[in-house]
Amino acid sequence: MANSVVKLSLVQMSCTDSKAENVERAVSQIRQAAADGGQVICLQELFNGPYPCQTEDHCQFDWAETIPGPTTERMSELAAELGVVIVVSLFEKRTAGVYHNTAVVLDADGSTAGVYRKMHIPDDPLYYEKFYFTPGDLGFKVIETRFAKLGVAVCWDQWFPEAARLMALAGAEILLYPTAIGWIDEEKEEYGTTQYESWQTMMRSHAIANGLWLGAPNRVGVEGRLQFWGGSFIANPNGKVITQGSHEEPEIITADCDLNMIDVVRTHWPFLRDRRIDAYQGLMRRVID
Repeated sequence: MANSVVKLSLVQMSCTDSKAENVERAVSQIRQAAADGGQVICLQELFNGPYPCQTEDHCQFDWAETIPGPTTERMSELAAELGVVIVVSLFEKRTAGVYHNTAVVLDADGSTAGVYRKMHIPDDPLYYEKFYFTPGDLGFKVIETRFAKLGVAVCWDQWFPEAARLMALAGAEILLYPTAIGWIDEEKEEYGTTQYESWQTMMRSHAIANGLWLGAPNRVGVEGRLQFWGGSFIANPNGKVITQGSHEEPEIITADCDLNMIDVVRTHWPFLRDRRIDAYQGLMRRVID
């Protein structure tokens, strides 16, 4: 019988204004995670540069690159060398004038197991993503890798239970949400604790409602008016936080994910069994008048 335990590692980094430096910093962290037994290694959202969306600035499009491109090629070579799965989040240039916030899953042989383009695009103060990113058109799908079936979404997607449910129904075993989220300077003192707790609680609810493992790597450090709050974490299918990173320091967050636990939890909390699929037609409408 195949080993049901998958070691999941999340890389929590701070970023500089040098793409080359950020990539090599990530390479070093991935090597460390692999040396510690990591099999599925997930990087944070847009890991190879500073978060570009605090302003609407056409110069920020220069950070984008094609897929395949220099960063995915570097990570593909690394995945094959180490025999690990790497989830890479990038600012994708699809064609002239069409850009996406994209996650690429590289299998343990270096091949591209799958690609996901961020579906939900926010437009909030200092998170002006609609200026940069075209909404994804690949849907919510499961990406099969050597070690596990992954449901991969990106940041703002993590607030939508529909996305998590669709990936669960398609057979995902681990949900991954590469993230770039933090506190706005003047809001942290009053709202900071609530914001972080809401963020974590929302994703823990996805783990519970769908009986899945879940990992969310988030960046750290101050960029402009944002302090990225780190706090990367892994939750089990009961929604329990198994391990969590700090709010300030770059680090690797790792946990053993026993995939057999999925069936155990789902047979004790049979939410998928008891869904009333005949009664949910209203979910296809914007509002029910």
